[in-house]
Amino acid sequence: MTKAKKTHSPAEPASEEQTSSAALPEPGTPAVEAERLRTRPLGEAETPAAEAPAAEAPTLPPEAAPATIEEAQAKALEARTLAEEYLDGWQRSRAEFANYKKRVDRDLEQARSTVAADVLTRYLPIVDDIERALRERPADDAVQAWADGIELIHRKLLALLEAEGVELIPAVGLPFDPNVHEAISFEENDGVEHGKVIDIIRQGYRLGERVLRPAMVRVAR
Repeated sequence: MTKAKKTHSPAEPASEEQTSSAALPEPGTPAVEAERLRTRPLGEAETPAAEAPAAEAPTLPPEAAPATIEEAQAKALEARTLAEEYLDGWQRSRAEFANYKKRVDRDLEQARSTVAADVLTRYLPIVDDIERALRERPADDAVQAWADGIELIHRKLLALLEAEGVELIPAVGLPFDPNVHEAISFEENDGVEHGKVIDIIRQGYRLGERVLRPAMVRVAR
């Protein structure tokens, strides 16, 4: 029996495409990068790698619009109610501040009037003494100059009190008023009507509506 001899066909040469693909390294490998840098002309700048695009900032979703007219009207009514509440609170605060300012001004004016009244009241006995001295003025011509000097002091003192708002309380011929008059006697007098002031014993003074001291008077009955 004859055995078949094995025949070997010569290996087929590799194609040019397979040879070139097997010989060339993959792009981006160290070998390719080194070759590119070696063959780059002098003075040519290296092209930077493309930068990754910046991430966009997240955007907030817009407020949802009211779906129906009723919802829009409800929101408008709520906003108007809130605005009216703010306006009412502002107006109330403004009125309270105005009242507070008036109260402070009134208290300050009252305090000033009280202090002024206390100080001016202390001058009234001096006025009484000067007026008493002038009523007892001697008739001697030798002391006339002295009496004129006392009278001048009296006028200056009264002018000072008047400049501060002090006024005389009228009495003679007027009906007796217990608010501003102090009766020391009630006398029969045919020439004066009943209840009217006959004479002033001590002058009374007032500062505005405040009575510094009442006038001491004699009253007809």
